[in-house]
Amino acid sequence: MELKLVQRLVRLMQQGELTDLEIDDQKAGLRVRLQRGPKAALGGSPVVNVNQGTPMAAGTMMAPMMAAAPVAAPEAAVPAAPAGLPPGTKEFKSPMVGTFYRSSSPDSEPFASAGKAIKPESTLCIIEAMKVMNEIKAECSGTVVEVLVENGAAVEYGQPLFLIKS
Repeated sequence: MELKLVQRLVRLMQQGELTDLEIDDQKAGLRVRLQRGPKAALGGSPVVNVNQGTPMAAGTMMAPMMAAAPVAAPEAAVPAAPAGLPPGTKEFKSPMVGTFYRSSSPDSEPFASAGKAIKPESTLCIIEAMKVMNEIKAECSGTVVEVLVENGAAVEYGQPLFLIKS
């Protein structure tokens, strides 16, 4: 299951204000269940369950759950944008859920820090999701004004990570 598909399903849930979404593709042997809200999991964190395997009778699945990862929380749980962004400044938001890292190793310099000029191909950070290190590119030119997330912090989809001045 591709991360981009899960992200699209989460956006669909948010736009339609859905609390549950389940997709069962018996031909592919894939079953996806998305839940958000207080009943989704302990503490109200949204959860994605992906089951992939050989379907059994009555649509049950033989394989164990392959992934259980937090997904974008309802809008209220994502930190609010700073009031009155400086002119010409925009937020760079997280494209995925995971753990935020400012550098490739604890001994390395951060990819981006306040005052650093960036280009579209510049790496801003790494987000670890399901033990995969994903380099996050700037996709724009400008200067980093502020880093909004602490190194090693968990981030949500759509959470502001950086302020960038164009």
